[in-house]
Amino acid sequence: MRIVFAGTPDFAVPTLDALVEAGHEVVLVVAQPDRKSGRGQKLTSPPVAARAKALGLPLSQPRAIRSGRFPARVKALQADVAVVLAYGRILTRELLDAPRLGCINVHASLLPRWRGAAPIQAAILAGDVETGVCTQQMEEGLDTRLRK
Repeated sequence: MRIVFAGTPDFAVPTLDALVEAGHEVVLVVAQPDRKSGRGQKLTSPPVAARAKALGLPLSQPRAIRSGRFPARVKALQADVAVVLAYGRILTRELLDAPRLGCINVHASLLPRWRGAAPIQAAILAGDVETGVCTQQMEEGLDTRLRK
């Protein structure tokens, strides 16, 4: 299966590794741009970008995903599916429609309890004794089918 993988933090790296180990063809890894971090403000790649480089996978770290060449590049890849895990940006309809089978989101909580950008932290702060991971077919909007 031809896969576009989009993710940024450490949490997303094991899923990228699992896709590669399962023999899927990862045609592009998309991660947030490198940012300055630490006391020395050294430019640092996010964990997913670093892992993609280590695996020799094609990598894109676009500053803009709604305009420019990026949407056309993703469409031209003719991927079967995109897997999105803690990427940090909302995808446009054009990007959601680019893979033949659409986009799958892996979310770090038992939805709909902890929607949003920090589900692990929210579960810990709430004292949850159980949590999990959900997968969902992505659509335009954010959590549009989920209701508390």
